[in-house]
Amino acid sequence: MQFDGLKRREFITVLGGAAAGWPIVARAQQPAVPVIGLLGTTSFDNNVDFLRAFRQGLKEIGYVEGENMAIEYRWAEGQYERLAALAADLVRRQVTVIASTEGLIVAFAAKSATATIPMTLSGWALSPVLPGPEAT
Repeated sequence: MQFDGLKRREFITVLGGAAAGWPIVARAQQPAVPVIGLLGTTSFDNNVDFLRAFRQGLKEIGYVEGENMAIEYRWAEGQYERLAALAADLVRRQVTVIASTEGLIVAFAAKSATATIPMTLSGWALSPVLPGPEAT
């Protein structure tokens, strides 16, 4: 091996600097945790039972909040004019999916905020109203 003037101390410094970067590279290669953006018209307190069932359903298919997935909650607290901004915030957060069970007003807010993030809006047949592959 030829080092052409590279002194031992310089070599160790370069090697140490490279080693310090390895954890950053290793973290960058780990898969991202899926994030559900939960958008609601009311409040957390009004959805306690739904949220309990929602988390249980996720657990049954292998997803546990705080372990292998996350949920970002956004509540309009009855102020429907806030829904568009709350949906846009979830899009900026780059959630994996936007979910809600609270009606078509949420669907319109989510649809206006993104054309790429999938949405699941339970209990509504959205295809005639909101065409597109990302709305189910």
